[in-house]
Amino acid sequence: MTISAKDRSELVRLARQSVEAEVRGQEPPECENLSGVFGEMRGCFVTLTNRGQLRGCIGIFQPQEPLGRQICEMGAAAARDPRFTTNPITPDELSELEVEVSVLSPLAETSDPQSLQVGTHGIYIVRGYRAGCFLPEVATDMGWDAVEFLDHCCTSKAGLPSGAWREKDTKVYLFTSEKFGE
Repeated sequence: MTISAKDRSELVRLARQSVEAEVRGQEPPECENLSGVFGEMRGCFVTLTNRGQLRGCIGIFQPQEPLGRQICEMGAAAARDPRFTTNPITPDELSELEVEVSVLSPLAETSDPQSLQVGTHGIYIVRGYRAGCFLPEVATDMGWDAVEFLDHCCTSKAGLPSGAWREKDTKVYLFTSEKFGE
């Protein structure tokens, strides 16, 4: 399902308001509109960049709330991404941040991970308590083919050995994403 331009704009606005509230220590925005896409149970990610440099990216595959509320939660979480604990986003930086939202399709387990379409599919790899994911654009941004995409997700995200995605006790899920920003 394609999200309308109006709804995309509203989702990004909610994410930005949540980021700004979190950084300033204020109350998060209320998401009262739960009609249409805002009320759907969809996974999502909020990505924050400053002049092309990642400043936060947090998301969820199995949402606990409708999309409108989940976007607010992920926006606040992205503003405090643990990778940037020693260099957190400051109020002075807010005007320089670019906010992007990715709304995900449901996860689909695959028995043939190499069948993924680079640039179209994102991946979520799980084995035991270890898991890692990459949004679809990571493979194209890095110039990876399907095998490299899967291997890098195992090693750099899930903490698994390269090639672990080929093993029977590892589950690989594919998903698509609609990504949009300011």
